[in-house]
Amino acid sequence: MGPGLPTGPVGLVGAGLMGNPMALRLLAAGFEVVAFGRHPERLAGLVSAGAVAVPDLARLAGQAGLVLCMLPAAEQVQEVLTGPGGVLSATRPGTLVVDCSTIGPAPARAMAVRCAERGARFIDAPVSGGVVGAERGELSAMVGGEDEDLTAARPVLEAFSARVVHCGPVGAGQVAKAANQLVVAVTIEAVAEALVLARSAGADPARVREALLGGFAASRVLELHGRRMLEGDYVPGGLARLQLKDLRIVSDMAAEAGLGLPELAVALDRFARLVADEGLGEADHSALALLFERDYGVDVAVRGRPGGEDA
Repeated sequence: MGPGLPTGPVGLVGAGLMGNPMALRLLAAGFEVVAFGRHPERLAGLVSAGAVAVPDLARLAGQAGLVLCMLPAAEQVQEVLTGPGGVLSATRPGTLVVDCSTIGPAPARAMAVRCAERGARFIDAPVSGGVVGAERGELSAMVGGEDEDLTAARPVLEAFSARVVHCGPVGAGQVAKAANQLVVAVTIEAVAEALVLARSAGADPARVREALLGGFAASRVLELHGRRMLEGDYVPGGLARLQLKDLRIVSDMAAEAGLGLPELAVALDRFARLVADEGLGEADHSALALLFERDYGVDVAVRGRPGGEDA
């Protein structure tokens, strides 16, 4: 695990949409994994694959040399690490906490301070690539922290990431992830607009997408989420409500820097509507296309709709 870091299994906190396939990649790479979750039934697949479920965070902290967090928001990370009976209540000196959650730079820096007070180390390593990327071990990890801590964590991160980039000190990984989420949100909106435009102008949106994939407009969003839009498949890989949460982090950062980002404002407004007005917070974030379809009465999907209706 590197100089000054205790040995032991990887402790996973958060076996949700992303945490579960990340843990499976760790097991496949030969790591021992101990896992804790608020919903123990969600750990069954990991246990079947060789992980050990523990009943509380203190037990996990006492065993793990590295604690990996993959949680929805800063509040959950803070509770897990610093709350009563949390990880820091029982962690060993030198334990490395690797937070892959998207929480924003200020909370990451605050968590690093709390870890240091307990003799633990901390890096923020939010990831991008969605459930598919996690399953394939093709995530991009954006890391903020000390060089030696990233060196210790790198084998773990590389078990589920195709790219691990050191972005700077603690919090820098969160800055990179915020930039990533801004690009993703704006691109989802652009792809939805383009497919609605194609349909409205009398062209086959599937063929338009195919053509765009061969030019400068090509992107992973156009490839993966464009296909979702055409198929009406909004089973979540990335939740719309979490995309909205991430955009609010971006908005806070922009306000602090005195920046007015017009594309951010549009995307934030539309994702807020998708979640609050349309009630689609649990759908994939590519479901943003439904707003354009409903606003203009244009169906992009070429087969199937949410709820089983035909396009």
